[in-house]
Amino acid sequence: MNDTVDKLVVFLAKRDGIDKLVKTFQYVSKLVNWHVEGTHPDMAKRFKHWEVSAGLSRKAFRTGRFLTGFNLLRRNPGPAGPLRVLAVLANAGEMVYFFFDHFLWLSRIGTLDADLATKMSFISAFGEAVGYVFFIVADFLLIKEGIKAERKIRRERLEKEEEDDDDKGIVKKIRVDRVMRLMAVAANIADLIIALAEIEPNPFCNHTVTLGISGLVSAWAGWYRNWPS
Repeated sequence: MNDTVDKLVVFLAKRDGIDKLVKTFQYVSKLVNWHVEGTHPDMAKRFKHWEVSAGLSRKAFRTGRFLTGFNLLRRNPGPAGPLRVLAVLANAGEMVYFFFDHFLWLSRIGTLDADLATKMSFISAFGEAVGYVFFIVADFLLIKEGIKAERKIRRERLEKEEEDDDDKGIVKKIRVDRVMRLMAVAANIADLIIALAEIEPNPFCNHTVTLGISGLVSAWAGWYRNWPS
């Protein structure tokens, strides 16, 4: 119990930890609002306020977040080749998303002209979608490389006909990395669906259940990735 509490404290001390918790509040309240809207309008209104408040809080808390992608590229752009190109494009899209998200937040709270909200939402969501597509492709390429490396180690093991502790450690590391990348892919696909709902509204992406489930998948996948080991 104490260990869980300690991990929770560490998790909530991170910017991403707080974001995933508030994101959970945002999309749970969205689903509850949809569920009780027809039968308990007063309760639905309260949960709608909670959803809007959580969404705006997350935008405020992400102030300056667009610099994260720039810093990652500046300090560690990755090895030369396709993965570096994908990293540049993915982080560029994410920087556009977070940068214009500031103006979307300011227009929604009334500091800027409210008419800017639609335009800022489109630009922000478009950058977000572009970034997620390249992040997903990069993660799949890295997962593929990990699978190849694991198979190579297994073949070498069979040839040597003996267990190697170093090889076990490498395989374990590859598998942990694969799980983390699959969680990232799940989160990015879920967020891509939410972004598409802003870019090109359609019955599937804009349905409350689709948005609610997508938001929770993204939040909980991020929760898993950020939870202290």
